[in-house]
Amino acid sequence: MTAPTFDFDTVIDRRAIPDEKWARYAGRDVIPMWVADMDFATPQPILDALHARIDQKVFGYAGPWPSLVDTVVRSLERDHDWRIDPDWLVWLPGVVTGFNVACAIAGEPGDGVFTATPVYPPFLHAPANTGRALQTVALVEENNHWGWDWDAVDAAIDARTRMLLLCNPHNPVGRVFTRDELTALAERAERHDLIVCSDDIHCGLVLDGTHTPIAALDETIARRSITLMAPSKTWNIAPLYASFAIIPDARLRKRYLHAMRGLIPHPNVLGLVATEAAYRDGEPWRRALIDYLRGNRERVVDAIAAIPGLRTTRPEATYLAWIDCRDAGLTDPATFFEDHGVSLSDGRHFGAPPGFVRLNFGCPRQTLDEGLRRIGAAMATR
Repeated sequence: MTAPTFDFDTVIDRRAIPDEKWARYAGRDVIPMWVADMDFATPQPILDALHARIDQKVFGYAGPWPSLVDTVVRSLERDHDWRIDPDWLVWLPGVVTGFNVACAIAGEPGDGVFTATPVYPPFLHAPANTGRALQTVALVEENNHWGWDWDAVDAAIDARTRMLLLCNPHNPVGRVFTRDELTALAERAERHDLIVCSDDIHCGLVLDGTHTPIAALDETIARRSITLMAPSKTWNIAPLYASFAIIPDARLRKRYLHAMRGLIPHPNVLGLVATEAAYRDGEPWRRALIDYLRGNRERVVDAIAAIPGLRTTRPEATYLAWIDCRDAGLTDPATFFEDHGVSLSDGRHFGAPPGFVRLNFGCPRQTLDEGLRRIGAAMATR
């Protein structure tokens, strides 16, 4: 049987769509390679499922239905060798909502939420949103590889720390943390009696290695874990607003549901339709996407290596590259590159020191190559 082919090369003109990514630069010759959505068409099985639901003409209130729940449970076992109980699922409109709720049950106001920087910017704001204190430690780069400074981790966790907020796979450095790294974090969570809230939203975008949810290590860490997942990044459907938490411990799950009550809306019904279609029928497209993203990654790594003053590491997951511009003397590289026609995310928003940017390579190669050309041309002006 011939494997299906998928088109990731066609450039879709998004300039007329009033979305956040492209509309920001309306009327300007700027390629947006910043916010983490892809420029690829949503997979056809998801579009077909959405059309079928719309064609019913009446939407109606709807919670997660049995076939959706079963699809999610089976996909977690298929993709991550993690067998969960359906009762562990808590449905949410988004992963950011999910870790904000988690912060709300992390001890009492004034207690600490610990995370590692650089990190997805909402991580840095969620503790304060719920009256908690942000505690951070910097990931370290050694031999072109980002990892943990365990002595610094131990120094940062103190008597007021109540939660570890983990990003795995990691945004923006692209790490897929190993079982040994996750075990080391789990041991510290047990030692200090921490809740672990892990944002695993990029778990379907692993380019190298294998993703292990920290809660899947053993029952001990599972009992203190809240794992957040969604199909949104993998299948490019984030604005449909549907995600879920996996909370094995009944008491922790009850506390979480209580914190949601009256504040957190239900997921969008079309998001739930898309979620079922993605996990049930989207695997062939996802595998093809991963192959395409691997090729894009190598383009980025090679291009950045050829530009004096810029450095990056090879991301193991996501479609995001973390670029260090400090050797070039750039303290505000995001503005510098935007002035030269390519928009990248400012690393300072991720809790990094000045001199870093994040590049989104989830786009057709024509777009990517032009963006990389502009980065090189900008550096040539210095």
